[in-house]
Formats: sequence, structure tokens, C-alpha cells
Amino acid sequence: MSKCESCIVREFNSLKSLTRDELVRVSACKTGKFFKKGQVIFEEGETLNGVYCVKSGVCKLTKLSENGKDQVVKLVVKGGLLGKRSLVTEQKTNLSAVALNDMEMCFIPKSEIMDDLSKNPKFTMDVLREMAHDLKESDESLVNMAQKSVKRRMAEILMYIHDNFGTDDEDYLSIVISREDYASIVGTATESAIRILSQFKKEGLISTKGKQIRLEDYGSLKWME
Repeated sequence: MSKCESCIVREFNSLKSLTRDELVRVSACKTGKFFKKGQVIFEEGETLNGVYCVKSGVCKLTKLSENGKDQVVKLVVKGGLLGKRSLVTEQKTNLSAVALNDMEMCFIPKSEIMDDLSKNPKFTMDVLREMAHDLKESDESLVNMAQKSVKRRMAEILMYIHDNFGTDDEDYLSIVISREDYASIVGTATESAIRILSQFKKEGLISTKGKQIRLEDYGSLKWME
């Protein structure tokens, strides 16, 4: 487990605003965590007593809807922080986190960071800035649901995964998620998501191999209505 002060991952999140002495102290109290694909990191309604810093891998944040299905809210990758709100509120988590592939994380106890929030204004502002960004993403997601077609939203999530997570040696999307998760992300029924992906395949926009997807015509997906 690398030391926080020399870990490149912190450059992706608000931990970059901590001083070297603060990072050394945080590094001494953190705990290395490993999660297998499909493993639950925390569940909705839990009390988090710290934050998770993602070193490698990808997880999904989900919200249980009234019909009992999990709605995928966000994908979190290397450099992401999970549980930021636990630092400034006593509320229980309103989301669950599940590993989409094997993950390595560092868990930093809340007690070790609270002092830094009160003494390091730059760190405090960066944490608040990240929270504000999360709220903006949530607002934009609501607008997308209301104003964009399901086909457009499906095209966007395929491009998002391609642009942010890359592809393997055969150009298939490196992140493999279930058709149920695709449906959840774009806000539609699983049957509808499968039908749209089949239509994309028939039109030559994508090709598939099992659950894997390869984008064959990025340009057409970009201009999907």
C-alpha cells in the first residue's frame, strides 16, 4: 500500500489540497481495502465513518427505487472519493456502492480528516467544490431523463464509457456492465435497453461478443437523436 504523500491518485481528488504533514498523518491511519467484482462496498442506509479513495477499478453507485429496483446513479473510477458527505453530516448513506470489477481502495477514518477540514480552508473548499459538482451532475441527469430520448441516452452512456474507461485489445469497451445496468443508467426497462442495443447492432453502430460491446460508428452515435 503506497503512502498518501507519494500516491498519484490523490491528484484526482480533494486530498491533493492536504499539506505533506497532513498526508503523512492520514497515510498512517488509512486501511487498504480490496473488493472483488460484484462485491458490495457499502449499502444504502449504512453509516459511513470515513471516505474511500479509489486506487484502481470501477464501482457503481445505486439508489433503490420505489419499485424495488436499483437505479444506477453514477460510475466511480480511479481517483474518486466515496462517502464525502459523511465528513460534513451525520446522515446515513442514500446510495449503495458495488464493485464492477476487482477494486483496490484506501479507507480513511472520518476522525482523521475532520481536523483538516477545520484547519485547512483549501481542503475544505475542494471538498465543497466536489460536492457541488456532484449536485450539478445530478441536476443534468434529471434534465437528460426529461428531455432526451432513450436512444440518445443509450448512445451517450456508450460514448461515456468509451471516452472515460477506454477499450481492450480488440476495441471492446473495457468496462463490461449488464443490460440491466444499462437500462438503469438510461432510465428505461431492461427489455427496452436490449431492444435499443439490438437496433444499434442491426444498424452497424455497435457489435457485441457476449456482454461485451464495441463501438463501430462513434460518429453516428454522437448525432443520435
